[in-house]
Amino acid sequence: MALALETGGYGMLATTYFLGMGDVASKDAFEWLMTDPKILRGSKIYFEQKRGHVASAIECYMKQHGAAERETERELQKMISDAWKDINEECLRPTPFPIPILTRILNFARVIEVLYKGKDRYTDLQTDMKDYVAALLVDPIPL
Repeated sequence: MALALETGGYGMLATTYFLGMGDVASKDAFEWLMTDPKILRGSKIYFEQKRGHVASAIECYMKQHGAAERETERELQKMISDAWKDINEECLRPTPFPIPILTRILNFARVIEVLYKGKDRYTDLQTDMKDYVAALLVDPIPL
């Protein structure tokens, strides 16, 4: 499972999201991110299993624990639920880091969920992803 958590390069991508944030992303913020805080660990739980070019979380968990596929899927769903609880806890409790830092990681988790929950919307262009993009950029809700 440790391998499955790292194959997506999520930690590296989260680090790059801090670039361009000016003084908000201080040296302390980068050092904190390198400690693999709970909000980052929770965000890494999102897995992509259908593309086939990397070991999936399902495959890794089944091999590591000798579990059946259905049992593994239930366990991963529980892990995802617990991960959202960790992310929410980190965003709601007092922290020495500015909310924009936490929001970057939270928003990245949201994007990953939209891209991969239920199906692969990232590589399969025949999905409803076009509708999501249009709703966000072409026809946004006026504020």
